[in-house]
Amino acid sequence: MNKNKNKNLSTTLDTTRRKGRYYKDRLKQLLRKESSNISTMTVNNSGDYQHMKDPMESRPSSLTRMGSQANSSSNFQEADEEEVYIVKQEYGYFSYLFGLVQTVILIIMMWQCRVAPLNINPMIGPYPDALSEWGGKNAVNIIDDGEWWRLLTPMLLHAGVIHLFSNIAVQLESGAFFEREWGSLNWLIIYCVSAIGSSILSVIFMPDSISVGSSGAVMGLFGGKLAEVMCRCCESDDSRQKRVAHSVRKEQCGGTLCAVTLVMAFSFIPYVDWAAHLGGLVAGLLAGFVLFSCAMEMVISRVFWFAIGTVVTFIAFAMALSYMYSGVIDPAEELRDVCGYYQQFFDDYECHCMRGEHDE
Repeated sequence: MNKNKNKNLSTTLDTTRRKGRYYKDRLKQLLRKESSNISTMTVNNSGDYQHMKDPMESRPSSLTRMGSQANSSSNFQEADEEEVYIVKQEYGYFSYLFGLVQTVILIIMMWQCRVAPLNINPMIGPYPDALSEWGGKNAVNIIDDGEWWRLLTPMLLHAGVIHLFSNIAVQLESGAFFEREWGSLNWLIIYCVSAIGSSILSVIFMPDSISVGSSGAVMGLFGGKLAEVMCRCCESDDSRQKRVAHSVRKEQCGGTLCAVTLVMAFSFIPYVDWAAHLGGLVAGLLAGFVLFSCAMEMVISRVFWFAIGTVVTFIAFAMALSYMYSGVIDPAEELRDVCGYYQQFFDDYECHCMRGEHDE
């Protein structure tokens, strides 16, 4: 009798083990399916960060109980602890658009104005007169001739292939991700304001040089990121998504500070416009305070930092523009004829883009 009893008990245990393996395998399949449906990037039409819905909440109660019993499996832990950082949009549209436009413009410039020898332009690009002709920062044209639009157009131009690649690499990586976080409108405002700020400071401190490039605008994006981190550092972390956002911004802050330090360290070597980099960084920081203060949780903090950011930004730009047009800055008159100016220093300099007497 004991023998039959032991046999029945063994049969029951075997049946229980088979059922346990079946339900465990079934749970793994379900968890893998649910995990694959989680999208890491979600468009938020309300203009703010969303809370991620826990995929475990939609499971049947029977499977939920099974899941609590089988929580030692790796698949269950991955699905239950998965952290997703949600941004406002899926792509950085303006980052890609500006990169494309900047590339096309450089190609046309090099085709129309020819590629200069490396002793004239080590960046593998056109002759310097082409940069001024296409809208580069030329202080004598901005101050004396009233060509104010040259404060904005340099961000579309680059001195050569190396210059373009260096800026676009950052713009399409960090810049595009910032746009996905902020939204295209905020990104565009910071990018353009930073470009203008970089040109203004370059005119003030380096009036006798032709400057082009989007590096000032890119530095402004880093300044905007620092402003966002400071504005949102005191947000509550009462949800998993907010804790993830805090962690991501903390990592971004460290990376941004390293990038800014590295760029500014290399800004004082020849052929690099340190004033444009500094001006773009400061302008982006100020514009970021104005924009990201509106997303602060506390109303008092939101109003206070918005007012401070707006007033400081207005005063900074007003003072810089007033000083630039005050007559104190005396740019070299020779830069009206950029081609003739550079022919003084290079015997093999050829003029292909300047208007007037050099058109031939």
